[in-house]
Amino acid sequence: MAGQNEFNLKIIEEFRANSGETLGPFKGRPLLLLTTTGAKSGEARTTPLVYSRDGDRIVVIASMGGAPKHPAWFLNLSANPEVTVEVGTEKFIARASVADSAERDRLYAQQAEMMPAFSEYQQKTARQIPVVVLQRA
Repeated sequence: MAGQNEFNLKIIEEFRANSGETLGPFKGRPLLLLTTTGAKSGEARTTPLVYSRDGDRIVVIASMGGAPKHPAWFLNLSANPEVTVEVGTEKFIARASVADSAERDRLYAQQAEMMPAFSEYQQKTARQIPVVVLQRA
């Protein structure tokens, strides 16, 4: 976990220093910073995530690379759906909700079309990977 946190911290620092632009594995990808409130700790936790858009809504997928469990950020926003989103130089409060099955399938396919790795993530795991919709509060 420490390695992952260090990796994320470098991306977060780079994102904020360069108006939302990053190098390395996320260069040229739509990237945002999602700050959730820890479900157990109550502390703010920031995670860099790729995203897509659906109209004025932002869509993120709780894939965790196809791992068998949900990522911590998803558990956090499930407990505390008010989140902070940073996209480029903009920072705003949003409300997170989990897409229902029909909408989930459409939004997941939309992101997988832009970023094919998401198709592989669903094949790697038995859990249905949640799709989260972020709407500006």
